Amino acid sequence: MTDFQAFLPDTSFALDVPAADWRDAIRKAGDRLVASGFTTDAYTDQMIETVEKMGPYIVIAPGLALAHSRPSEAVLGTGLSWVRLSTPVEFGNKANDPVSLVIGLAGRDEQEHLQVMSAIAGALTDAKKTEQLAKAGTPDEVRAILQS
Repeated sequence: MTDFQAFLPDTSFALDVPAADWRDAIRKAGDRLVASGFTTDAYTDQMIETVEKMGPYIVIAPGLALAHSRPSEAVLGTGLSWVRLSTPVEFGNKANDPVSLVIGLAGRDEQEHLQVMSAIAGALTDAKKTEQLAKAGTPDEVRAILQS
């Protein structure tokens, strides 16, 4: 069982915040990773560069982007950020835009990156949990839904 308290501390959350565009949305997710001590600002730039190079493949489900980049020296620890936007933004993914939830993922190495990604993906493929997560009002509520 994944310890979401360790990977997703209170400092990782920004709920119902505005974003001007997809870059701003990723930057907000990156800011929460930095605030939680998981990454440096350089990782945020790497997440944005990944989308610029690879396209909006990070928009993995309707309304949901999993912002990440490869493990690098900019990753200080494995963790997540959770940014729910007050107004959805377009990432350029016709099937799944607009995005209202941006989850930032930082992994120290490939194994930890995949471990956290699979734990979060398990919760996000459940339509009922996804609906509950969209309405969750506190970090504790989000973690409880992910843990269930």
